[in-house]
Amino acid sequence: MMAETTASSPKLFVFSTVEPKDELEERFEKGYQFLTSITKGLSEREANDALNTSICRGIQQHEDISLGLVYIILTEPQNTQRSYRDLTLLTRDGLNLVMTFLNRVIIEKYTKLLDAARIQVLWFSKELVRNQVIGAESVCNALLRQIAGGDISPKNIWLAETLLEIFLEFKPWFEKQSTLVAIVVYTYLRLLVDHGSLKLAAFRQKEVDLCCSLLRDKILDCLAIGRDLVRLLQDVARIPEFEKLWKEMMQTPATLHPQFSGVHQLMSIRTPRKYLISRLTPDMEAKIYFLLTKVRFGQQKRYQDWFQRQYLATPESQSLRCDLIRFICSVVHPPNEILCSDIIPRWAVIGWLLTTCTSNVAASNAKLALFYDWFFFDPERDSIMNIEPAILVMYHSMRPHPAITATLLDFLCRIMVNFFPPLSSQVRQGVYTSLKQILEKKVLSSISPLFDNPKLDKDLKGMIRTSFAEFCSLESELPQYTLSAAKPDDMLLPPADPVLPSVPPICKIENDTESLPVIPDGVTLPPTAMFSDDDEDDIPLGKLKKQEPKVCKQNTKEKAKQDDVDLSPYLEQLDFELKEAVLQIQGTRDSEQQCEVMDKLIETLIKDDDFDADMSAALATCLCQLLNEQFTNQLFPEEYEDEEAIEDSIGTSLFVIFRNLCQTPEEDPSRQQILQLLGDMHQRQPRLGYHLLYFLKANKICEDNMTHYKDFCKSLDGKDLAGCLLSDLQLCQEDDVHLFCYLIPDIYCQFASIAVGNPELLNLIVSCVDGVQLQELVCHVMQGNLVMFRKDSFLSVLNASLEWETFEQYCLWTLISAHTIPVDYILPILPKLEFPQHAEPLTSLLLILKQNCPSEESLSCVLRRDGRSADPFALSILRYWSQEHEDKLAELVTMQLTRQTTTPRKQRLRDKQQGKSGPGVVQILYHLEQLRKTLKSTSFFSHYLVQHSLQQVQLTCTDGQKAKFSDLFSLMEDIDDVGMKPSSSTRSLRGTARTTKTSMQSGGRSKVKSSEKDSDSESSDDEEIMKPKSKKRKKASLVGSDSD
Repeated sequence: MMAETTASSPKLFVFSTVEPKDELEERFEKGYQFLTSITKGLSEREANDALNTSICRGIQQHEDISLGLVYIILTEPQNTQRSYRDLTLLTRDGLNLVMTFLNRVIIEKYTKLLDAARIQVLWFSKELVRNQVIGAESVCNALLRQIAGGDISPKNIWLAETLLEIFLEFKPWFEKQSTLVAIVVYTYLRLLVDHGSLKLAAFRQKEVDLCCSLLRDKILDCLAIGRDLVRLLQDVARIPEFEKLWKEMMQTPATLHPQFSGVHQLMSIRTPRKYLISRLTPDMEAKIYFLLTKVRFGQQKRYQDWFQRQYLATPESQSLRCDLIRFICSVVHPPNEILCSDIIPRWAVIGWLLTTCTSNVAASNAKLALFYDWFFFDPERDSIMNIEPAILVMYHSMRPHPAITATLLDFLCRIMVNFFPPLSSQVRQGVYTSLKQILEKKVLSSISPLFDNPKLDKDLKGMIRTSFAEFCSLESELPQYTLSAAKPDDMLLPPADPVLPSVPPICKIENDTESLPVIPDGVTLPPTAMFSDDDEDDIPLGKLKKQEPKVCKQNTKEKAKQDDVDLSPYLEQLDFELKEAVLQIQGTRDSEQQCEVMDKLIETLIKDDDFDADMSAALATCLCQLLNEQFTNQLFPEEYEDEEAIEDSIGTSLFVIFRNLCQTPEEDPSRQQILQLLGDMHQRQPRLGYHLLYFLKANKICEDNMTHYKDFCKSLDGKDLAGCLLSDLQLCQEDDVHLFCYLIPDIYCQFASIAVGNPELLNLIVSCVDGVQLQELVCHVMQGNLVMFRKDSFLSVLNASLEWETFEQYCLWTLISAHTIPVDYILPILPKLEFPQHAEPLTSLLLILKQNCPSEESLSCVLRRDGRSADPFALSILRYWSQEHEDKLAELVTMQLTRQTTTPRKQRLRDKQQGKSGPGVVQILYHLEQLRKTLKSTSFFSHYLVQHSLQQVQLTCTDGQKAKFSDLFSLMEDIDDVGMKPSSSTRSLRGTARTTKTSMQSGGRSKVKSSEKDSDSESSDDEEIMKPKSKKRKKASLVGSDSD
């Protein structure tokens, strides 16, 4: 039937001498050997009969014969026709098994296939398509994935051309496979960019003809690709056939299909992951996944260098970067465990890919791929993970690589207008929606540090202000920048003629004499602007996070700046003396002079009998305008431990008003005029509130300073003290975390009724502190200067914290540990904690319980947890207690078991309805069974109390429960004198004791007898305890017998 073939050397895969033989090839060879053992020496007809007989014997024989025939097809070209014929005749599953193994060969081992085997794989695939075998499209999909983008090597071109010929030859079958049609269009549109050389002109024309015909005839199938179809069509828009197709899509889309409404319809469809994955070979995909899930941030350089040498070293590979960026943004969505770890984040890998671009066109296309999901972003359909990398690349590159941030911001501003002018308003709205979603999901706490970055060029700042006015702080000195829109029929142009114009350098860069890769849009990177281990790029995530509050602090306070107001109409409403004082403050920049004038102004205000509400509002407007810098400049000194620095920080004219308020007696009627002025100023400048709090803490005039703040809050319309205090502290936290932490101890001391146990205030604290500030708060607590919790509200704080972020919860539990809080206050939260959703409080509570001896209440809460789940909480603490507090735990477990076995059923039901019931017997047994499996020593279960309680439980258990916990109950059977209490020094398994006893020498026996004489009184006590227990066991046995 077939020629005998030796299988001594590999015939499928290429391996080095040090590599073992491939398991897959061995499996094929095993089938081949089984096949030859059946057919050896037989004629063709006899071989067919023998194979038919053997294949019917079982699944294993069917598999071996099928794989043997496939092995012949792939390794013996001269026997392929006959082997394929035999395979189709002998198969019992419609070639399903063959398809499975063939897909494995293509996906896992294609790069290691011998050249002859590759040819046979394509021949085999063609025959499957010719015979329209079910599942042939999956083989075609697998082969399409092996066509690498950015690779014009002969082998890669041969694979692409061979598959194209198959699709053209069997087009009627091919056009019925809607999913395959879409993937073929997506693949060959992408490959067209790489096949621009003259020697590939004929092949390129075939690709153009196939794609155009499918887009015209199968446009509905192609719509499944979504918005990335538009991106690929942009790259080939200058080819005449596609240029004509573009005009039809934009002007008369209904001519392609009545259900096709145009480009907007495509852009509104998110591209499914399978299309983005299809443009990376399985090997590339595995390497990228490894980099993003296994490599630590700071150790990625050698992996990146290897990847660049392997896949990104040729000029043609420039186009591959777009595929990689789209894959990382839209497919690789790491779980929270990786996001919170030190694994290299996605934005760092994308930043590295951007720096490896060596042409303007490739870099522009790479940036387009990065921002592509922003243009028509819809929170209902799109994921925040798709847009997160772009904003983080810009944010984290601000300090180490300002040129990257600048060129990305420049691109984003220009692309909103020039991407597709007829839909520019929708694109702008999509970008705005993306930014709002970024803020809502707390990807960044504020975009202001990015858009108001002082390192940006002045022209770029103006462009950003024009494009993103609602996201920028108000600064009138920046120029406005007008973006010109492209012609209505233009899109982002193909590589031959990019639409984005070159612009002057948008970032001042020094030391640019070295030869560097050119960044798109005419921006040249400085020598340090490389994502590598040699510079500041690989800053640990912890350091990056510590730097963020400082950046936010500087820029968030800029939001307090107000527009310049014409003070003339307000000055006209003031008395002459007040007006003169305001003008003097406006005319001088000297701080001491301003303070003197402000002091005179307040003195004049107090004496002015005509000072009314209108005059107060006008004066407040003038003062808020003139003192605006004092609200926006840094208030809290860096050397806050220096009393002189603190005193200097409250030496400005704003604090003169506060000082006059404190010095004016409460019974003085003129005090109300100062409070009225401060209230009107607070309406126009809300940051006045925490400035007053800071002054009252820093000022040493009197002991009970905070009464002045309470009077100030009372003067505000429609605000109570609690609401006013929380809003002021929130503004302070947003502006200056150090100042906020400085105020916290006094807030808890002076406003204890509001602050102590307040979940909102606690969330403000833990959401902003770093390690140093947390330590300071813990030190305040341990010194007795700070109390943050009270019993009546403690449980509500714990409930509220379950929704907080991981770091916030750990900070809260650190503060809880600093307080001496009884564990009974914490235990009520335990039943609400679920694993793994509440891992943070479970971990913290586990450590607290570890520090405490078990109690009846704590053990009851632990045993009420589900012992059959994957939650390790109960097992962990029970094992620790059994080792450190064995006697106490044994006593408490016995109490729990005894209570459940002796309490009447009606009483248990009543307690359950009232929420007073403890853990059930079966629940306790589940926990004890888990404990038994993990304990290396069984000393806990040999404890006389545990033994006695298990015996009592066994008497009341059903047969099913006895069988389920048979291993647990079997521990009793190895114990002598269950009811006798052993001494603490000799507690051990009695089975072991018996073995030891029989091997004792006579001297040992005498020693034991003497010890027994010395403890006669103890033995007699044990006998007295044992006797009633023996009676009880008899009684229980009789009752059990009656019930049976």
